[in-house]
Amino acid sequence: MITLEEAYKIVTSDLPRTATETIDFRMTAGRILAEDICSDMDMPPFDKAAVDGYACRRADIANPMRVLEVIAAGKSPSKTIEPGTCSKIMTGAVMPEGADCVVMVEQTIEKDSMVTLTDLKTKNNFAHKSEDIKKGEIVLAKGTCIKPQHIAVLASVGAVLPVVYKKVRVCIFSTGDELVEPDSIPDISQIRNSNGSQLVSQAIRLGTEVTYGGILPDNETVTRSAISEALKNHDVLIFSGGISMGDFDYIPGILAELGISILIRSIAVQPGKPTVFGRSGDKFIFALPGNPVSSFNIFEILAKPFIYRLMGYEWNPLIIRLPLANDYVRKGTARHGFVPATIENDGSVQPLVYNGSAHINALVSANALISVPLGTASIQKGELVDVRLI
Repeated sequence: MITLEEAYKIVTSDLPRTATETIDFRMTAGRILAEDICSDMDMPPFDKAAVDGYACRRADIANPMRVLEVIAAGKSPSKTIEPGTCSKIMTGAVMPEGADCVVMVEQTIEKDSMVTLTDLKTKNNFAHKSEDIKKGEIVLAKGTCIKPQHIAVLASVGAVLPVVYKKVRVCIFSTGDELVEPDSIPDISQIRNSNGSQLVSQAIRLGTEVTYGGILPDNETVTRSAISEALKNHDVLIFSGGISMGDFDYIPGILAELGISILIRSIAVQPGKPTVFGRSGDKFIFALPGNPVSSFNIFEILAKPFIYRLMGYEWNPLIIRLPLANDYVRKGTARHGFVPATIENDGSVQPLVYNGSAHINALVSANALISVPLGTASIQKGELVDVRLI
């Protein structure tokens, strides 16, 4: 059994990257940039009015000024501002030559093409050329996970066909004769397969290309054949169950037979101890515990950063320090614990009622996991704890 820190280093080190592809920028949400994006122009590309008003010389604002023209957004000024003159200007329009400020229309009175200020206090009210971005400047770095605001930036610099990393191809299996699919009614010795759907959803949220391989029966031959076939067309296989010490836990042995080097066999984490991670070249497997809270936690803690790194994204979890809302006590201290919790309106974090790794309902209202370090048996109300958002 290794520590969580050791396991994290193993699953995030010395990883390949997926191939790249060029796609329409509108379809890039959730994808990872495989190149730097540079601006093809200055932004703003000209001195730009920030308000509706009158472009003029600050030296003239104490006296009436003659209006030369109206400058609409998208149009170029045709007149130069001379002493005693101004031009009416719209937000976003090009500043005329000679002007050094824009007086807001609310501060003026215009009559017979003459403008008088009602308030002499005014800001410059215009943006200088290239004050936001200079031509050639990197606006989005390689490795960025693209969000809607990034798509706006791509649009603004004309990067309509960015290069991104291809999606990781993931195949997810559940294991065990005790499982039936959710649309079936279990008999007395069976339960519905919740892990499969949960893991598929977790993988989809990362932007992967997911295949659900179904339930593998407690049959060594069938399991070996399914794994061998899945390895041909996928980068990562993820299993839930079948990895402990039972008579029908075949997966670790099958993986070894298929040339997968087992790098992790168990981790000092609670829940999630019986976790297996292996690799053969650019093919990887994660075999997660069969209990749903365990599989959820290990995916979030280890599989998520691993998959993101395959796609070129150096993702790290957001961990914040919050006071504990109530006392927390646990019996075992030999493993690093992760407790489902909710962040309260007062900024404290509340551990949820949690009866063990099979208690899937404990995750329903959870929006965080409280980290309980090795050797810690209790935490008092009000103590600061590390909280991982989920």
